[in-house]
Parts: sequence; C-alpha cells; structure tokens
Amino acid sequence: MRWSTYWIVTLAVVVVGLAMGVTLPLVSLRLDHWGYDAFAIGVMAAMPAIGILLGARLAGRLAGRLGSERCMRMMLVMAAFSIGLLTVLPNYWVWLILRLLLGGSLTIIFILGESWINQLVVDRLRGRLVAVYGSAFAVSQLCGPLILGVLGTVSDAGFWLSITLLLLGVAVLWQVDGAPQINARSASGGGVMGFVRRMPAVAWAVMLFACFEAMTLTLLPVYLIREGFAQTLALLMVSSVVVGDAVLQLPIGWLADKVQRTTLFRCCGVVLLVSSLAIPLVLHSVFIWPALVLFGASAGGLYTLSLILVGQRFRDDALVRANAHIALLWGFGCLLGPFSTGAASRWLSSHALPWLMAGMAAVFLLLALRRGAFEAVVVRDQGV
Repeated sequence: MRWSTYWIVTLAVVVVGLAMGVTLPLVSLRLDHWGYDAFAIGVMAAMPAIGILLGARLAGRLAGRLGSERCMRMMLVMAAFSIGLLTVLPNYWVWLILRLLLGGSLTIIFILGESWINQLVVDRLRGRLVAVYGSAFAVSQLCGPLILGVLGTVSDAGFWLSITLLLLGVAVLWQVDGAPQINARSASGGGVMGFVRRMPAVAWAVMLFACFEAMTLTLLPVYLIREGFAQTLALLMVSSVVVGDAVLQLPIGWLADKVQRTTLFRCCGVVLLVSSLAIPLVLHSVFIWPALVLFGASAGGLYTLSLILVGQRFRDDALVRANAHIALLWGFGCLLGPFSTGAASRWLSSHALPWLMAGMAAVFLLLALRRGAFEAVVVRDQGV
C-alpha cells in the first residue's frame, strides 16, 4: 500500500472540504441577509445538485481522456474560479449558475479521490482508513463554520479564503501520480438503477447523507437563527453536528473492521432516527448538544459504511463506476433535501429539517432490515 499517496490524496480532499465549509453557509447567510425566504435559499442550496448529476456523468469520460490526476487539478481550478465570480457578481440568478458549476467540479474531484483512496487501502484496514478520510473531511467542514464565525459574513473574506484553499489543493496533487486507470466509457454514470437494485440500502443511505450534508451547511444555520439563536451560536451548533460526524467516524471505522459491517450500518440508522426526532423536542435545552453530535455521527456513519461496503465489493473501472453511481444518488439527495425542506419550512413547519431526516432514516431502516438486503456484499462481509 502506498501510504504517502493515501495521505496526499486525503489532504487534497480535506482542503476541498474546508473550502466548502466556509462557502456553503456564507452563501446561505448572505441570501438571508439580503431578505430571501427559506424557499429561495433552498433553491440555491439545491442548485449544486444539478451540477453533481452532470459531474457524475462526465467524471469517467474526462478522467479517461485527461488522466485522473490532471482532471482533479483542473476541477480544483474550475471550483476556485466559480467561487471567485461569486465575489464579483452578487446577483441571485448568476449565483445559481455558478453554484451549478461548483457542484459539477467538486463532484468529479470526490468521485476520483474516493475511488483512488478505496482502491489503495487493503480490506483488513478498510474501515479504519476510510473512516480517517471521512473524519478528516468532516473536521475540515467543521473548521469552515468556525472560521466563518471569525471572519464574519458581511465581507468576502470567506470566499477569498476558499479560493486560496482550492488552489492549495492543486499544488498538493502535483506531488502524486498512480491514480486508477480509467476507461472513459465503462466508468460513466450509466446503469445507476442496476446499482440501486443490487444495493438498495446503500443507495438510500447515500441519498440520505447527501440531504443531511446539503441541509447542515446551508439550511441548518438559517433554521437555528429563525428559532431564536444568535448567528454566532447557530454556527457553533452547526459545528457541533460536524464534530459528531468527524470524531465518531474513527470508532465507527474501527468497529467496521471488527464486527459485521451490515449490523453496524443498521445501528447508525436507528441512532439517526432517534436523534432527528429529538432535536425539535430539546432544541432550547442543554440536551440539544448531545442530540446534534449524535445526529452528525450517525449520518456520517451511514456514508462511511456505504463507502466501505462499496470498496470491499468493487475494483478498478467497476469501482469508479460505482462511485459515479454514488455521485448521481448524491445529486438526487441534494435536490430532494433542500427543495423539500425549504418548501416544508415555508408552508408546513419550521421543524421540517429534522423531521425530514427522521423520515429518511425510517425508510433506510425499512430497506436495511429486509431479508437479503445485503446479499451483494454478504460474502466478503462475513470475512471481516
């Protein structure tokens, strides 16, 4: 195993996470300051999902023609360029297009980066090393809102910091090579329904976590502010969600190498369901803090375990194709979450965000508890 490559690729993706952690809440809070309602902010939050769908279709073809390393560097530059235009063109409709470009470029980076990491690691260490990657990414997102709380949301300093970080990612990736060799045709995003039929619980878990992440960084700060919390405290509460996601992925990854991964998968779904239902009930009490931590940890655990289960089953082009399917499902989740939450928050209830997550967790448990739900991975799972 090439340890240096593992750490460098992980660092590059972590840099992207930090840039996202600053940019996504800054856009939503800027729109809130401009007077846009929850639905308009939800539309903006969902716009990168369309870019994700496009990026998932293009990732294999671009990487096959350009090479994975060069493609990742080009996408980092494109993401930095998109954020740069956000600072100089403060217009809602222009921002929609820029967020689409940003979503597409970041998607290609994640597909190639996660495929690279999952192919590098050996199966006996897969749970721990994928969890380290997930934790590092979550920590970077945690630092985003904290940095934004220091920089403030009135100036464009957060945008410029994100641009600098993305360009740093370009410099880091110049140091490595040896990414998976990709056949441009076989690594496309086609055939996603076959993936869903083979691994329905994994597919739904990916969509669920996409909803969670899109709403945590975009709509959760707005939800908390409108429930009476000061902006600084709201950003701190968002950070506590990401703390749970970051810190508890390591023990989850360790457990994934010691116990049956599919059982652990189901346990994360139960914790997510309970914590989501608890948030509106304990929102203005001290118990909100552990609820938010468990909320983040369980949602992050579902995604980490999804990557582990996919990585233990697929290799080479098939692995990149599976990650392209995951990205497509991620895009659907990013569309579903902000749109439905923004609409429900406007017309039904201010607590739509945690209730939607609880409903999605319940659907996951129905899929995960079905007989034969994990037949696609059960043979290798038994050998863990």
